[in-house]
Amino acid sequence: MVWLWILIAGIVTFLTRFSMIALINPKKLNNNTKKVLTYVPSAVFPAIIFPAVFLDKQGLFLSINHPQILAFFIAIIVGYFLKNIILTILSGLISYWMFIFWLS
Repeated sequence: MVWLWILIAGIVTFLTRFSMIALINPKKLNNNTKKVLTYVPSAVFPAIIFPAVFLDKQGLFLSINHPQILAFFIAIIVGYFLKNIILTILSGLISYWMFIFWLS
């Protein structure tokens, strides 16, 4: 019974998100709306990343020498100079793993 509710919740979630993509015709949007929508990813991404990097499980700020924060700064530097998302993600992950190994 639980799996049925999980399946139903997944379908409802998918349909509500997919409907925004499938039902809106981008050709009918005016230029101002298109311009505003270009800022959505840069507004949403920090809201997702910030808590994962800077807060612990209790919601308290981590210290500046925590491996997550150090790896975040390395990824920011790599992303700024190389402008490549794959290399940015890889540099952040690899430096995070290295800091965990070295600091633990």
